[in-house]
Amino acid sequence: QVQLVESGGGLVQAGGSLRLSCAASGRTVSSYSMGWFRQAPGKEREFVVAISRSGSSIYANSVKGRFTISRDNAKNTVILQMNSLKPEDTAVYYCAARSNPWNSSIKEDYDYWGQGTQVTVSS
Repeated sequence: QVQLVESGGGLVQAGGSLRLSCAASGRTVSSYSMGWFRQAPGKEREFVVAISRSGSSIYANSVKGRFTISRDNAKNTVILQMNSLKPEDTAVYYCAARSNPWNSSIKEDYDYWGQGTQVTVSS
């Protein structure tokens, strides 16, 4: 079993950048495929990006070219680098892990979740 803790959220102006971290404990992140999801007020939790155990990644169209996911196995952390932020990126961002080695954009496929970190982008 793995525990996930997100950090790095905050308030940023449109066009700015933020770097979110998902620190894992209990198991190594290399044992899981990992994903980031987000949930805005009054909306469903939606897929943002995922990275498979082998390192391949998939992105939501809305963030492609602006967001990048990576692993830091030495720190047992998954990073979400977010550039060119837009007000519509405002949401609580959640890190998730799944035991299956392949990518998934479906939140029900994930076994473990962090508590989330707030990202607010002002216009």
